[in-house]
Amino acid sequence: MKASHTLTPVFDDPNLVSAAGLVPVMRLAETAGLHQFCERYLSVECPNPVLKSTSIVAGVLAGADSIDDLDLLCHGAMNRLFAGIRAPSTLGTYLRSFTCGHVQQLDAVATRLLAGLTATVPALLGEAGELAFLDIDDTICEVHGYAKQAAAFGYSKVGGLNAQLAVLSTPTTAPVIARARLGRGNVASHTGSGRLLILAANTARAAGVTGQILARADSAYYCHAFIAAAIRAGIWFSVTARHNPQITAAIAAIDEAAWTPIEYTNAVYDEAEQRWISDAEVAETPVTIFTSRRKRDHVICRLIVRRVKRLNPASADGQDELFTTYRHHGFITNSTLPMIDADAHHRDHAIVEQIIAELKNGPPAHLPSGKYAANAAWLAHAVIAFNLARAAGAAASPRHARARWATIGTHLINIPARIATSARRLTLHLPTDWPWASAWQALFTSATSPPATAN
Repeated sequence: MKASHTLTPVFDDPNLVSAAGLVPVMRLAETAGLHQFCERYLSVECPNPVLKSTSIVAGVLAGADSIDDLDLLCHGAMNRLFAGIRAPSTLGTYLRSFTCGHVQQLDAVATRLLAGLTATVPALLGEAGELAFLDIDDTICEVHGYAKQAAAFGYSKVGGLNAQLAVLSTPTTAPVIARARLGRGNVASHTGSGRLLILAANTARAAGVTGQILARADSAYYCHAFIAAAIRAGIWFSVTARHNPQITAAIAAIDEAAWTPIEYTNAVYDEAEQRWISDAEVAETPVTIFTSRRKRDHVICRLIVRRVKRLNPASADGQDELFTTYRHHGFITNSTLPMIDADAHHRDHAIVEQIIAELKNGPPAHLPSGKYAANAAWLAHAVIAFNLARAAGAAASPRHARARWATIGTHLINIPARIATSARRLTLHLPTDWPWASAWQALFTSATSPPATAN
């Protein structure tokens, strides 16, 4: 490909837009009830909160990761496609008018919108009766400057604010964000995790999940508050165990004959013996945890351990190891899944890291305000936009149903278009030979079709 040397750029066409995909996505949001929920639950002391929140969501979907970037809604013919677009300065003032209570109201909007999206786009969460997963984790959103409220240096030695996420997924569908909260930068990872888990479980049920829910987390959430919350909510838990003396002793007591080889990196399946020849093996043993607490707080559960041969540096001939050494990775669970399946599902907890990476590649790349509540509101709007993008992908095609947020934006949202008027109707002229035109058309049809009638 070679660039043309005979062109002259001129910004003079008032009929062009750069994000035509916002039309079906925001129609989808309207069908799912975003405007109704904002009007019902938001009580921010600022005029027209519904229009301002939806403007922020639209700007984030179009790629804005700061308040100034929301100005991309004000170009070309966008004001002919959407009514009520607000300037970035107005939206910044709106965000700064939030309090912690208003952020919780926005969380309520996000929860109900997710339920509306699953009803509008059933493919978003697939079959409601299958096993569902809630993955809990946190990350530090790095910020700079001394004027950021609640910013501090935490466990990662990075200055910023702590974002805690609860991600909902099934074996056949891509994750959506059930709950998110912003905390101080130096807060412990597990702080408030019990309440977050209960709220996320309630969100999952409201979104139509009727099957069993498995809550997965790493060792930062190996605490009584998290485990007790899972038990109270009636869901399974699968949490990486900390190697304290009790867990270490339980692992050491596992009989050598109890270890079962599993499918793992470089593993080979022996057809004759019907087993895996692998460097990784799993075993399980019952364990009672939190024995230092009062007796009614004790929890009896399964300790499932995966051991992997420790890879030692290459040694000279005749100087091989005297005995094999292993790295042990244990987790506790109250699920009734078979041991090997439970281990495989627990390892899939890493999917939450992908969601964190997608978010931090978008709006939370910058927490744009000096006020803590404004940044929390910014994160809440980002969660709404993320789930909307997921729903749009599910409505477009099976490929986009599992695509990354950035991919959905590139293929379905950030599409240039020219607007023409004929017989008092607007026509969007989109590029010819757009590779994902059929997926975009499927999204548009889904977003603009009347709701299905009940049988």
